[in-house]
Amino acid sequence: MERETADVIVIGGGPAGAVSALVLARQGHRVVLLEKDEFPRFHIGESLLPYMMGLFEQIGLREAVEAQGYVPKFGGEFIDPTETKFFEGVFRADFTKQGEGRHLSAFQVERAKFDKMLTDQAEAAGAEVLFGANVTELLMDGDRMVGVRYEREGAGHELRSAYVVDASGRAGRIAHRFGLRKTLEKLRMVAVFRHYEGLDESHNLGVEGDIQVGAHDDGWVWAIPLSKDAISVGTVMPRDVLRATTPEKAFEEHVARIPRITARLTGTRPTTDLRVETDYCYHSDTVTGSGWLMVGDAGCFGDPMFSGGVLVATATAVRAAETIGAALADPAAETRLFDTYSNYFKTGYDTYIRLIHAYYEGELVSVAADAARSTRREALEKYVIRLIGGDFWSEHNPMAQEMRRRTEWDTFAPFRRVYGCPSYPQLDEFDRKERAAARVYRATAGR
Repeated sequence: MERETADVIVIGGGPAGAVSALVLARQGHRVVLLEKDEFPRFHIGESLLPYMMGLFEQIGLREAVEAQGYVPKFGGEFIDPTETKFFEGVFRADFTKQGEGRHLSAFQVERAKFDKMLTDQAEAAGAEVLFGANVTELLMDGDRMVGVRYEREGAGHELRSAYVVDASGRAGRIAHRFGLRKTLEKLRMVAVFRHYEGLDESHNLGVEGDIQVGAHDDGWVWAIPLSKDAISVGTVMPRDVLRATTPEKAFEEHVARIPRITARLTGTRPTTDLRVETDYCYHSDTVTGSGWLMVGDAGCFGDPMFSGGVLVATATAVRAAETIGAALADPAAETRLFDTYSNYFKTGYDTYIRLIHAYYEGELVSVAADAARSTRREALEKYVIRLIGGDFWSEHNPMAQEMRRRTEWDTFAPFRRVYGCPSYPQLDEFDRKERAAARVYRATAGR
């Protein structure tokens, strides 16, 4: 068996793995990324958030992403015929209303091309990217992880490293190895979806390029344009709802409940078979260990209701790479650095999953009402749209502050929150002052 060494091994070539490898390679470390599939490959999760563009700018990828010709996304349309989940029957989160200093749009992407673009960027930065490399064993030296064994092209390999980054997504190589994964029982959902061609946006009753999210009594439906003439449509529901019928019937019945989405599909034709995704919503209370860190879906996965998956995965990947870089420079600081990273990881995912709970439990309006007690009403929409757009690490967003007070929405065991926006770090102080001014205004106005 061939034995090799690297500074860092990254397991998984999705956005979290590719960005981890890219940032570490740019630091000058020898990085090997092991991806079991051949790319490009199909993956769900096509809608990005505007805070993603800020993060891409931070790591020097904004121009590369913008050059791909993806569908621009200027907002999200939330449709609620029941008028119990959102603020009104049709609420549009208009990203141009976020306030100064932030990107006012994002993209809808075809993940096969998007993920391949990111691994290409990691390779261009100096990472070694190996497709068709299936990790078969995590190597331990006592309590410390020291590498992996993998198979590729019929041959076995042993690769040793100072650190291992688990970006294996829902496969969760380290979480399953150590029995760390816990299911979020309240959010045990499944998705049924397919792609269509022949899209004609003249049938769209909303804004071209927007994602549509339609609520109904048994879950919700998405519609995401992937190109000028292609669209992804899916329905998310509790497992018991799907068990009582078939994927075909559930899909047809649920999509039909959202007339604004069926109107958008006028004249389209399916181009893929129905696919079913399960294992929605889980977390690990332990996301670091001696010699390893989890990033993205490997450590936590939330319902894709608000399209935050790629953002939290990529943001934790950047922070993990920075953490490992610091630990390689100062090994004695590893425990402290890893503890801070763990709390940072949980802060972002905790906020995102609270937003999901607020939707499913019909509490978004109530949260907004609570936030309005400390925020000028004309400013509240801005904070709502920021949160929907990816403002998961802000200490000063009043919507996030109110959701964090709801102990019934706790996901992780108690932890110390680590704030600091990964997309707009330069605005953290501005946001603090903005909130302080709002408090003074309300106090002097006697409210």
